[in-house]
Amino acid sequence: MFKKIAIAAPFAILALSASTAFAEESRSAINISANIPSTVFHAQPTNPNFGKDEKMSLILGSNKLTTLEADYDVQHTNGSVAAYVEGGPQPLFNGANTIALTYTFNGKVLTGSSAEVVGDAESNMPMKARLVISAADPAGGQNGLYTATPVVVFDAIPRVAP
Repeated sequence: MFKKIAIAAPFAILALSASTAFAEESRSAINISANIPSTVFHAQPTNPNFGKDEKMSLILGSNKLTTLEADYDVQHTNGSVAAYVEGGPQPLFNGANTIALTYTFNGKVLTGSSAEVVGDAESNMPMKARLVISAADPAGGQNGLYTATPVVVFDAIPRVAP
């Protein structure tokens, strides 16, 4: 009996160690972020994926590009909100030709200079405002891949005491 146990035990240990030596593993990296805005001032897209890979498509038969639209959550409890496009309104560019872009936020056209886009009274409470980027009609013969990487900057304008 002892011989059987003495012989069977090493084989059992060998079998168990061999099965763990060839065990497989699967991993998955998960990137997590959380953006919690200030309750005093913030202006950020409602959709956290906006701006990562936006596309303007040609509307067939009309020679027009689709517009980009995004809702923003905006609030400034100590004044108004201003915005501008860093470096001025950036056009679409393909290395040789450009297509002008117009940037509007909350119905106001953005330029390279900071200008009020949300008034003091309306920005006191959280609100939604829309960013719209529209393209001029491409000229005949303008084709290829056009890109732009504009940066829209929002400024907290402090309330001025009367």
